[in-house]
Amino acid sequence: MSTTSQASQRIAALLDENSFVEIGARITARATDFNLKQTETPSDGVITGYGVINGNLVYVYSQDASVLGGSVGEMHAKKIVNLYQLALKTGAPVIGLIESAGLRLQEATDALNGFGEIYRKQVEASGVVPQITAVFGTCGGGLALIPTLTDFTFMEGKNGKLFVNSANALEGNTADKCNNASAAFQSEESGIVDVVADEADILTKIRDLVTMLPANNEDDASYEECTDDLNRASADLANCVGDTSIALSEISDHHVFFEIKENYAKEMVTGFIKLNGVTVGAVANRTEVCDEEGNVAEKFDAVLTVKGCEKAADFITFCDAFEIPVLSLTNVKGYEATICSEKGIAKVAAKLTAAFAGATVPKVNVIIGKAYGSAYVAMNSKAIGADITIAWPDAEIGMMDAKLAARILCDGQGAEAIDACAAEYEKLQTSVESAAGRGYVDEIIEAADSRKYIIGAFEMLFTKREDRPAKKHGTV
Repeated sequence: MSTTSQASQRIAALLDENSFVEIGARITARATDFNLKQTETPSDGVITGYGVINGNLVYVYSQDASVLGGSVGEMHAKKIVNLYQLALKTGAPVIGLIESAGLRLQEATDALNGFGEIYRKQVEASGVVPQITAVFGTCGGGLALIPTLTDFTFMEGKNGKLFVNSANALEGNTADKCNNASAAFQSEESGIVDVVADEADILTKIRDLVTMLPANNEDDASYEECTDDLNRASADLANCVGDTSIALSEISDHHVFFEIKENYAKEMVTGFIKLNGVTVGAVANRTEVCDEEGNVAEKFDAVLTVKGCEKAADFITFCDAFEIPVLSLTNVKGYEATICSEKGIAKVAAKLTAAFAGATVPKVNVIIGKAYGSAYVAMNSKAIGADITIAWPDAEIGMMDAKLAARILCDGQGAEAIDACAAEYEKLQTSVESAAGRGYVDEIIEAADSRKYIIGAFEMLFTKREDRPAKKHGTV
């Protein structure tokens, strides 16, 4: 492997020292049209091979922008496809480091066919081995499908460009108006990008993520010995109802929380934690974002949104495919109510419900605040398949807020009658004790003790097996 190209330097920084073995180093372009015969194409613009991250086998390809702009031609594509074939045979993740001018124009139909072969292998590998891409330079046109077909996408904040159509190709738009190729747009608006960082941080974060993920959908070697106190209490946890990313880090082993799509649909938190050394996927409603000083920087309603449902559903589907248990922290009182959200909220709420209900992995739900109406049902309730439901003492579970219900039930009556009705409704219909009495809540615990109870629940569910009706796949 060349030690001077940026493509090779990225591989060296990503993998354990001296662990990379290159495959296909001598492959060059076969095409000769448009003077390609006279052009040097070492490795045909992509370095491929395998190595280890913290001892875990991974396959890596890194596009070399110094060779025809890193453009994808016939042999370039075949090298990536070959890497996927090896990954499927051995059951190990594939990591793509992308910087490419896109389709190689000189090879036209051969290059197009190469794109299609890569797409097909990515689809074949989906749900079998984890797929990760990092965009360091240009990733445009048909190449933009490659990171979107993977499970996790990282993007360099300044030089990364990810787009199907460039800003100037969109009628009435320029990059100054809306730079749809930017990391900010793709992480905050489209939700394609999971993590935005500089190059060094991206490579470090990929290493962290690989360490938390199973190698494939059958063999999970991601367990590690836990040296954190399994019974560790957190007196501050009750104050984290608003910013549940902090709550998840409090619950996790050694306070480690790897957040996914941090900048997208911030009212829904998704990411990975470790509990007793086991990776768990976490989904949580959020009403606040706190800054590094602990001050509230952003606020949201406790509602399900179109983007939030979509974000959570995709994450749950990934966890279920790779047998990763799912933890949810529920604090939701309904659905976002705007004309815009009405265009899609029913569809994505159904998608979220289907993701939770269809997942056969161990599922634990902790109700930390409000749990009202069908929005609560969609958030991993016992009704749609949560194995264990835990609630904090101040949780409220029911159709709606007791005062609102009283106004409906006692319409036309005085304030005293409404207040009395609200108190009775709260006791009979929205209190956590009432829900527990009906079997909808399994345990009522102090917030500070959440870590030990959640670990205990997942330990109990470790050998869970659940058969479902035979079918090819669902259609939601």
